[in-house]
Amino acid sequence: MQVLDAHTHIVPPEILAQREQLLSREAHFAALYADPRARLATADDLLSALGHAGARGALAFGFAFDDPGLCRLCNDYTLASAAESRGLILPFAVVNPATPEGLREASRCLAAGALGLGELMPFGQGYDLDHPGLGHLLELACEANAPVLLHVNEPLGHAYAGKGPHGPAEALCLVQRHPYTDIILAHWGGGLCFYELMPEVRAACTRVYYDAAASGYLYDDAIYACAMQWAPERVLWGSDYPLISPRRALARVRALGLAPQAEAALLGGNLTHLLEKGMGPR
Repeated sequence: MQVLDAHTHIVPPEILAQREQLLSREAHFAALYADPRARLATADDLLSALGHAGARGALAFGFAFDDPGLCRLCNDYTLASAAESRGLILPFAVVNPATPEGLREASRCLAAGALGLGELMPFGQGYDLDHPGLGHLLELACEANAPVLLHVNEPLGHAYAGKGPHGPAEALCLVQRHPYTDIILAHWGGGLCFYELMPEVRAACTRVYYDAAASGYLYDDAIYACAMQWAPERVLWGSDYPLISPRRALARVRALGLAPQAEAALLGGNLTHLLEKGMGPR
């Protein structure tokens, strides 16, 4: 079984060096990283963590800054790191679709080898899920046959840094507006996966994938077996590294006793299938 982590963050050394200065320039970055205990990781850190977990590779992306220049810096680093990783790092590109540069940067990165776009942070970057720029970005991704990863939050439960107002209702409306785009909704889509028990919702979500990033902070581990009942090909295991180590997140899943076929799909098979859909000419 090839274990693939579907949700990891890396940043270039320049971001680590500028961390204190960025706290005053980027409000969402400050909300998450003003606490010096909050970890940032480089590509080398990620590769080491994957090795300790026994994982074959990971989707990796930078931080979705407001500043398009910082997004570009992260993307250049992610793409270069992927090229040097012998296939261990699977690159996505971060952009701000609310800026004029967003579409151009997405096109540039997809042409340069990015496998998809994200993780986009609508709340953190200051736009709603009905923003025209996001719509144009999803249309571009559809034309390129590239998936888009979006941060979505559960509308209930405790507050925490980075929790925004975009939940399952807003995500479903977005999906319905873009039925031909492969969309990955982070953090179980804020619970949209549960609403797939409604036939009309499930019919609208045939191209929606749910990643399990930071699942242990949000849900009982029984969520895996539940969601795999009705979306067995659309659930993606992800750690949210460096928030959680891949080894720790992987151990929790393997302790569930899922059927071998289901575990193999969750831990890499589903992600492999999704990415292979976009491997054709662009």
